[in-house]
Amino acid sequence: MITLYSFPQSRSLRVAWVLEELGLEYQCQHVALDKGEGQTVEHLARHPDGKVPVIEDGDVHLFESATICRYLAETYGDGTLLPSDPAARAQVDQWLSFIVTEIEQPLWNQAKHKFALPADKRVPAILPVCAWEFQRAISALARRYNGQEYLVGNTFTLADLFLTHTLSWAASMKHRLPEPLFAYRERHVKRPAMAKAVAREKAAAEG
Repeated sequence: MITLYSFPQSRSLRVAWVLEELGLEYQCQHVALDKGEGQTVEHLARHPDGKVPVIEDGDVHLFESATICRYLAETYGDGTLLPSDPAARAQVDQWLSFIVTEIEQPLWNQAKHKFALPADKRVPAILPVCAWEFQRAISALARRYNGQEYLVGNTFTLADLFLTHTLSWAASMKHRLPEPLFAYRERHVKRPAMAKAVAREKAAAEG
């Protein structure tokens, strides 16, 4: 049985979404990061910085959402979410790297300096820079996105899952998206597996 350590509205949703897309059985274990549970000795043994997501799959213990999701797709997907063709798989990996390092990074910096960091460590002056960096990354993405259904090939992959999640994060932070990307997000966020993942994390949090 796979165990996912999660916290709602965090990157752990990506992992829950992958698990639901693949139809895998798993336990969702809530880690109350807002109550300090991430810094317990027990959880620090799972994640060196006390964060989520973390999964335990037999002897395999992993943290970092991109690594976990890729492991799950490669191990259990049989071509679902991660193409078997090496060139297409490399395209998915390319987009995963771009999404995490270029699009997500300024959003996370914004979140840190608005609420995640201790109050005395926040630098409000950096917020306009974060907004500029995000729009710059979105403009770069828009140069390669022409309204197609999926980022890679003709099927939903990890690249689409990560981009949809990241654009949803951006929307919640009041960033404006170009119309084609707004429509892209609206389309993929309605996938049944996404709704199941949100509900699973919420139920775990509520006990």
